[in-house]
Amino acid sequence: MSVEEVVLYKNEKGIVTLTLNRPEALNALNRDVLYQLSTILNRIKSDNSVKAVILTGAGEKAFSAGADISYLHQATPLEVRDFAQLAVSVTSQIESLGKVVVAAINGYALGGGLEIAESCTLRIAVHHAKMGHPEVRIGAVAGFGGTTRLPRLIGKGRATELLLTGSAIDADEAYRMGLVNRVVSRERLLAETEEVLQEILAQSPVAVKLTWDAIHRGSNLTVEESALLGADYFGLVASTEDFREGTKAFLDKTPPRFTGR
Repeated sequence: MSVEEVVLYKNEKGIVTLTLNRPEALNALNRDVLYQLSTILNRIKSDNSVKAVILTGAGEKAFSAGADISYLHQATPLEVRDFAQLAVSVTSQIESLGKVVVAAINGYALGGGLEIAESCTLRIAVHHAKMGHPEVRIGAVAGFGGTTRLPRLIGKGRATELLLTGSAIDADEAYRMGLVNRVVSRERLLAETEEVLQEILAQSPVAVKLTWDAIHRGSNLTVEESALLGADYFGLVASTEDFREGTKAFLDKTPPRFTGR
């Protein structure tokens, strides 16, 4: 399979769907997938016509079963580290894309596959999805950002249990933990994901972008620093036309018409 085929790109009215396309390998992540995903994300970041992104997997079995174990088994330690660093850079690209990215988890999301999903803005899963970090079960570590993002998403205690036991959880348990935002039927996965995106896209684009940035950047700061960052952004959005439109519409009891300016 060529590099061009391992990540599929579809743009419909400004919502891009990226599909990890190695269904015969449960959409396992190799260097080709990561390079292709990185290249596309770079293009999306500078494309003002793209409003949001859906990230999913090909087929009905898996979002992504994680890193390609056959590659890891024969790679040198330096190659494994370089591979992990490439994956970390891709998850950072997703997190800092400046656009909402929703993981539509259509099946197994394990190891590196779950780490890709963890870097997304939101996660929506089908009922039959299974999620987990089985890295310790092959003598490995969650090296694509899972040891950092999972505790921030569901808390240190629950994350520690999942990361140290390698156990998988179903979608309902992931929802109770706060790992996924919604659980839906297979038939409703993409429709529900698009509905969530449309609800977000109906808000002020500037406010949405800065809110996510405050959440993302604020998690690396002290509580006071994070709160002050939020205050700075509150003042920054007050300079926008959307802020004036939103506050006026509230006072006039009319729907706001945001323009992103």
